[in-house]
Amino acid sequence: MPYSNRQWALLESIQSPADVRKLSMGQLPLLASQLREFLLDTVSATGGHLSAGLGTVELTIALHYVFNTPDDRLVWDVGHQTYPHKILTGRRSQMHTLRQKGGIAGFPKRDESEYDAFGTGHSSTSIAAALGMSIAARQTGSKRQAVAIIGDGAMTAGMAFEALNHAGDSDANLLVVLNDNDMSISPNVGGLSNHLTRLLSGELLSSVKQSGKKVLENLPPVLELAKRTEEHIKGMITPGTLFEELGFNYFGPVDGHDLNAMIPVLQNISRQPGPRLLHVRTRKGKGYFPAEDAPGKYHGVPAFNLSTGQANTRDTPDTPPSYTQIFSDWLCDMAAADQRLVGITPAMQEGSGLVEFARQFPQRYFDVGIAEQHAVTLAAGMACDGLKPVVAIYSTFLQRAYDQLIHDVALQNLPVMFAIDRAGIVGADGPTHTGAFDISFLRCIPNIIIMTPANENEARQMLTTGFLHDGPSAIRYPRGNGTGITVEKELKTVEFGRAVRCRKGKNIALLVFGPQLNTAIEVAETLDASVYNMRFVKPLDQQAILEAATDHHLLVTLEDNVIAGGAGSAVSEYLHQQDHTIAMLHLGFPDQFPLHSRPEEVKHDWQLDADGILQTIESHYLALQK
Repeated sequence: MPYSNRQWALLESIQSPADVRKLSMGQLPLLASQLREFLLDTVSATGGHLSAGLGTVELTIALHYVFNTPDDRLVWDVGHQTYPHKILTGRRSQMHTLRQKGGIAGFPKRDESEYDAFGTGHSSTSIAAALGMSIAARQTGSKRQAVAIIGDGAMTAGMAFEALNHAGDSDANLLVVLNDNDMSISPNVGGLSNHLTRLLSGELLSSVKQSGKKVLENLPPVLELAKRTEEHIKGMITPGTLFEELGFNYFGPVDGHDLNAMIPVLQNISRQPGPRLLHVRTRKGKGYFPAEDAPGKYHGVPAFNLSTGQANTRDTPDTPPSYTQIFSDWLCDMAAADQRLVGITPAMQEGSGLVEFARQFPQRYFDVGIAEQHAVTLAAGMACDGLKPVVAIYSTFLQRAYDQLIHDVALQNLPVMFAIDRAGIVGADGPTHTGAFDISFLRCIPNIIIMTPANENEARQMLTTGFLHDGPSAIRYPRGNGTGITVEKELKTVEFGRAVRCRKGKNIALLVFGPQLNTAIEVAETLDASVYNMRFVKPLDQQAILEAATDHHLLVTLEDNVIAGGAGSAVSEYLHQQDHTIAMLHLGFPDQFPLHSRPEEVKHDWQLDADGILQTIESHYLALQK
């Protein structure tokens, strides 16, 4: 049944969380129902992240009902689950603009709303940020509270445990809400568990514990016995021993879809001092069967039909494969050819294209969770003892393992290959996921080679080249479909460190690094310019650069990376070393973060589409003639 015909009268009366707090407990389930229906209605029309938000509807209502937001700080981890939060915090009427140019972002943004206490997009930062806010409140004498809401997947990252360790030792007034929707840390969710959690969080037990500590503090052996007895009893009925050992007062698990269970517990916990952790169990995709049945499939969705669950736009048989699919096919083929290959991903099996590899080669597949640093050093250890690791990772997530990339892989010149997906502009996910910096931060590292395929066939060949290289290698490729070129099945390599001249012209030479090659050729036809497919950022084809610099009046470099420190900078540095003077123009991303919008809109705004590139070059070349 389509949701678009339903009415949301109660939801429409909510202009801010203050309005939520005016409702009676009995009205909250209806609010949750309408909020879930509205979320489905809007996201099915715009696309976006769906499963996580459906799972946090009741939790979001409960948090805003109990805490005095925005004065009390809610810090959401990653941010995929914050659409209900956005709807309740005055942005309901803007949800039709979600992730679109000029619209609201798909993640929390501090400059979008005072209720977005901390900007997110990458995982496992919430506890550290909320702890910082808690310390700031203490330092400034504020009574505000800080709450971090983190999923069980994000809790796999080392950064989360670093923050937990510090918080437990700091006696900070911090609440961590562990939203457990997948790992099933404990199955004991239900009436008895909710009742026990309510008792354990209540003022009576808390006051008894404090009074008992005062009575026994002069009898250290008895006090220690009492502490151990409490821990052992709680350990039998709750899974919170780990968090208690870290210095947190643990409560839960509690049903995260039961408002009558959650709200009293949150009210009790909010009145207690120190670091506390509430463990709630939720279900991703709650309230929409297709998403409940396949939460991964509905994690991030295009616009889709609510009745069928099918995307409104679907690939046809003529649609070229995505670069991710090219990598997926290559990985399976290469693994069949070389027993040393192992595949590693930091919790991105589907996004990075390892599903089929994991099915065919389960003993050679390693998903390490959201732990990019560990993924890279694990690969280094494997490479030390004869394996050939392939780390499949998004460009934006590789940033999180920079020290390991330098210290553990490159310094030791180990044969680890990085298959870098989502390089360049990614579109609606916005600045947190744009792969804008990898050329700049990779090319300054000794020993590593960097390749930028112009099409899907080159991507396959460069993956083979990188894998066979006896040292660190990186192949970066964009999100989305390829060019439609025929992909050769044979596991071929490309000539190491060599560019290819695709068009001979005069006066102007375009040196292209990556997938803008076809756009560059289109521009060159108008300008009668030469075009070089550079293919390698490191090592550069110095002969091709000198040839282009000698035979032309203007060199134009083009890359899908920031200009600062990018491939164009590498060309300039080399020519300067050779004392070769020529006019140069570097085209790439400006010194700013992109707004969330469609990739073609970003390219237009940054003048990186065909028309913009042509106008920029013509204007620059005309100025040289004066």
